[in-house]
Amino acid sequence: MTRGRALDWSTDGADWPNRHSSRFVTAADLTWHVQTMGQGPVLLLAHGTGSSTHSWRDLMPRLARYFTVVAPDLLGHGFTGTPRTSGITLAAMAAGLEALLQALGVAPAVAVGHSAGAAILTRLVVGGSIPAPAVLVALNGAMLPIPGLTGHVMRAAAKMLAFSPAVPWMVSCRTRQPRTVEKMIANTGSTLTAAGIGYYARLMGSPLHVRNVLNMLAGWDLRQTVRDLPSLPCRLVLVTADGDRALPPHVARRTAALVPGSELVVHRSYGHLSHEEAPEETADLILRAAQASGVPVARDSGGQLPVPPRWRGNTERPIHAAA
Repeated sequence: MTRGRALDWSTDGADWPNRHSSRFVTAADLTWHVQTMGQGPVLLLAHGTGSSTHSWRDLMPRLARYFTVVAPDLLGHGFTGTPRTSGITLAAMAAGLEALLQALGVAPAVAVGHSAGAAILTRLVVGGSIPAPAVLVALNGAMLPIPGLTGHVMRAAAKMLAFSPAVPWMVSCRTRQPRTVEKMIANTGSTLTAAGIGYYARLMGSPLHVRNVLNMLAGWDLRQTVRDLPSLPCRLVLVTADGDRALPPHVARRTAALVPGSELVVHRSYGHLSHEEAPEETADLILRAAQASGVPVARDSGGQLPVPPRWRGNTERPIHAAA
């Protein structure tokens, strides 16, 4: 791990998951790290706060059987550049992502966001100029503000930490330790492999990455997302996990209540990072959501597509983990 301010692709990224699918693209005056694989309708993946493309390491190849999958490191995250002037706000992250899609010349038919990535995609779909996807799949989506005094205190604390030059270095020194990262992830209800923990530790070992995460949290305001949700111009499928300690299922249920015709699916026996814990099941959920939304999904070379069930608005379906 580099002890410099930023992650270095030649060293930190030397064994990065799906590295063969990586490239660097210029958009919005920044250099973006983007991974692309597969054929078929375009499926966009947007990771959550503090994460990167590594979060899709096992899910992405499964989706690439049916889609052209596009997965960037979001603004200020991973190996994507940091904006010099604008902050890392919800609006800035959505605008940056829109500029990247325009530079790539793609319009997603399916958009999938984990945690804060779901809020970014909501802003992109409602406020952007690209054609709306057929469906937005929110994986443990963080789309509602933290209510009451707690939310204000957390934002104020993040602002204080973000503006202290020493804090990112101090946090980075502590969180580059795999044991620390393992405890942090366990607190969200998820259990990852040693390799999965190692990628998060590598990211958090960059003081610049940590500073950008703090800046994002300091400027994060989901009141716009609450206004956006009722006018979402596409189907919304909310996937929640009953073991998610960061965003329990009741958050997804509140979100679903704001969007007529939305679908709520409960992922059993996993936590906040359920897409990393259960990539095969998550890929199947996404595939079925795309099919049910009329996306002309390509056939897997290995056989027939599964026949999706009929999905109805605001129904809650349990998905059980394999025994």
